[in-house]
Amino acid sequence: MAQEELFHPPKDLVENSNIKAFMDKHGIADLDALLEKAQDHDWYWGEQARELEWFKPWDKVLDDSKAPFFKWFTGGKFNIVHNCLDRHMKTDVKDKIAYIYESEPGEVERWTYEQLHKEVNKFANALKKLGVKKGDRVTLFMPMIPQNPVAMLACAKIGAVHSVVFSGFSAGSLRDRLLDADSKVLITADGAYRRGKVVPLKHNADAAMAEAPCCKHCIVFKRAGNEVPMTEGRDVWWHDLVEGASDECEPEPMDSEDMLYMLYTSGTTGKPKGIVHVHGGYAVGTYSTLKFVFDLKPDDVYWCAADIGWVTGHSYIVYAPLMNGATSILYEGAPNWPEPDRLWQIIAREKATILYTSPTAIRMFMRFGEDYPKKHDLSSLRLLGSVGEPINPEAWRWYRENIGGGKLQIMDTWWQTETGNFMISPLPITPLKAGSATRPLPGIKADVVTQDGQPAKPGENGLGVLLKPWPAMLRTIYGDPDRYVQTYWSRFPGKYLMGDSVMKDSDGYFWFRGRVDEVLNVAGHRLGTAEVESALVAHRDVAEAAVIGVPHPVKGDVPKAYVTLKVGVEKTDALKDELKKWVGDQIGKIAQPDSIEFRDKLPKTRSGKIMRRLLKAEALGQDVGDTSTLEE
Repeated sequence: MAQEELFHPPKDLVENSNIKAFMDKHGIADLDALLEKAQDHDWYWGEQARELEWFKPWDKVLDDSKAPFFKWFTGGKFNIVHNCLDRHMKTDVKDKIAYIYESEPGEVERWTYEQLHKEVNKFANALKKLGVKKGDRVTLFMPMIPQNPVAMLACAKIGAVHSVVFSGFSAGSLRDRLLDADSKVLITADGAYRRGKVVPLKHNADAAMAEAPCCKHCIVFKRAGNEVPMTEGRDVWWHDLVEGASDECEPEPMDSEDMLYMLYTSGTTGKPKGIVHVHGGYAVGTYSTLKFVFDLKPDDVYWCAADIGWVTGHSYIVYAPLMNGATSILYEGAPNWPEPDRLWQIIAREKATILYTSPTAIRMFMRFGEDYPKKHDLSSLRLLGSVGEPINPEAWRWYRENIGGGKLQIMDTWWQTETGNFMISPLPITPLKAGSATRPLPGIKADVVTQDGQPAKPGENGLGVLLKPWPAMLRTIYGDPDRYVQTYWSRFPGKYLMGDSVMKDSDGYFWFRGRVDEVLNVAGHRLGTAEVESALVAHRDVAEAAVIGVPHPVKGDVPKAYVTLKVGVEKTDALKDELKKWVGDQIGKIAQPDSIEFRDKLPKTRSGKIMRRLLKAEALGQDVGDTSTLEE
């Protein structure tokens, strides 16, 4: 995967960037000097925090006395929603568009900051009517519609803790999350649009609530107009609940360390982990990283094409863009519905300036070919971004060439649900290498270590670790602090274990190979599945690839590849042999797939992540488990 060619940022991007302005203000000469100075967390994170409004200033930037249970901005009083909305009501941002919302069927709504502010206040007051108070958990099971951020912000404004459950999850998954969080209220919709069909959200919500007695109320937004049963005394329509509610609501002053939300992420044990984020530090981390990495300017039209059900949506569709006073695009449906150019249509029409999407989406568009983006004027774009998994150089170059006109910089961001914000990522002043997330951001300290915790040599595969705490970090796993310590801090005491296989090159650039549990051990050689996939996708005939390890009596694991070919390419045994040789030539014979299977589609979540776990279970004849979250 390692590519040595450097892609230097255009001079005007560098000169006019937010990070350059910050460096100039503080007399910092270059990126190396900034990264060094920003290791002083009191100075760097204090500077970022002062741009937000605090009801009471903090006493201390970082309290590490009970590590790894770190606390940030202790003694400070804060509410993230005051910074997302209330403070803008005193400025011109009040009249600015917060969200350009497009439904899958094609309706377009434009929500101003003032309109969003009023709707959030009304819904916050409606929640109070149901008895929701500070510290209560409220679960959201919503489509990608403006009412989703409205509900999140309303919870946070009154000090309630939201738990957003991705709308593609099954009733059983929703039930487990309701019970684990002890949620007293569920917010959902009658249905959601997906690929021209109505997904019956309320149906799944009813099945989940039947086995979750903690949930006393269900608020239902009328989205699709499909018939749904309403249980008297428990279920209430959103529009009935907010009728007559005041559009004024004072924010609850929260301790900087008070819970903002919990978000469930997959655990290796199969039991989801409820990752806990808080008001103060999370706000500082997300606000500043979006401002610097995507260089937000007042006239930008920014599109994070993720789902709010994942952390990318929490941090970079809802909280950080609103704190920055940005205009964001919010799209309800599938990116290639009804045609493969839906995204490009929206970008051209709305003159979007920043696009942030996943490598999986990029590879899907590669499969459809260059003609679809060529139909549309994408010249308004000035920055591109990538999130969710390592991006292979072939997809990186295609993205830059076909969407970025051969000249735009790609902000390839590494971070996690647990980290809350971007951690390793280019800035607009960073020279890029195709496929590398480049270097840790200011205020972040990361490294690559060997299996026994020693620093890895340049070019040597190892385990990614974070060496210092950061403000937006997870505080614990909800209800299970021991698991928090065991999962993230026990392997190398004092270091946070990323769980990723990583290589750092001689320039200090980080190359992510995939999760450690997606690393093959072939005859003693450790190979990242992403590395083999990257080699396959670099072949002219291949659109997408997923690689798993299957047991071998001699070699330990051998790679098995599942390959989706570009449209019009014939599936032949000769091509399988060619692909095996191709991988051998690209990486070495040790990486050659033992077998290749052609598939028209690969199993993916709706966020675009290929579910290698399902392919492995199928290959080994095991139960594939709950597949309700899959897009296909």
